[in-house]
Amino acid sequence: MKFTILLIPLLMTIPFVVCSQENFLAQQRKYARVRTAFAEKNEIIVDRLKQNGLTSDSVHILIVAFKAEKQLELYAKKKTESTCKKIAVYDICSSSGELGPKRQKGDRQVPEGFYHIDRFNPFSNFYLSLGINYPNPSDRKKSRAQRLGGDIFIHGDCVTIGCLPMTDDKIREIYLYAVYARNNGQTNIPVYIFPFRMTEDNFEAYKQKYRQNQELIAFWTNLKTGFDKFETKKEALQVSVNKDGDYDF
Repeated sequence: MKFTILLIPLLMTIPFVVCSQENFLAQQRKYARVRTAFAEKNEIIVDRLKQNGLTSDSVHILIVAFKAEKQLELYAKKKTESTCKKIAVYDICSSSGELGPKRQKGDRQVPEGFYHIDRFNPFSNFYLSLGINYPNPSDRKKSRAQRLGGDIFIHGDCVTIGCLPMTDDKIREIYLYAVYARNNGQTNIPVYIFPFRMTEDNFEAYKQKYRQNQELIAFWTNLKTGFDKFETKKEALQVSVNKDGDYDF
């Protein structure tokens, strides 16, 4: 698979603190790019939610990304329910690095694992951006590097050195879904990043392709446990990390 590597400046990483969850939407609408997103995308989002039996004042979301397929799937549910449904699929419009986890600063790798959105940036260098909590506890235990890096985002502008870039048009939608979810009290929006769609056939093919790297296959086997659980139940995973850095579900 061919990946495009682009050298770009780091994202602005400014976290936003609000007094209460009820004010989050109002706080975000103070920013010009968010107002543009509402003007252009709000009707589309509200209609799509309605088609799936959901409303903007009660929705929670979950994001799943597949590096090889360059796709990002957005799932949603009522905040009072546990089962979510896929309501949108977006193309990841650029990529860097290769399959496998991010283990150090400057390796241009897109992380693989189980994360969550930890910040909103409405005036990012790359239009709008949603920060991902890399490095997570698993990354810290698995890495042998002194500097693991950071500043991993889902963002616009369609360029990357380790993030999940979208077009500006699509990040407007994704960002608004996340704003609504955060405004509805979802302080932990899950983001699951897989190397590829981890079906049985796919996994067997990739195990053969990477058979010389048993450490990587062991890591992917651990990720597949989470993939299978989510595919079966379509519920947010209860994830912990053991002493070896492996995920427990």
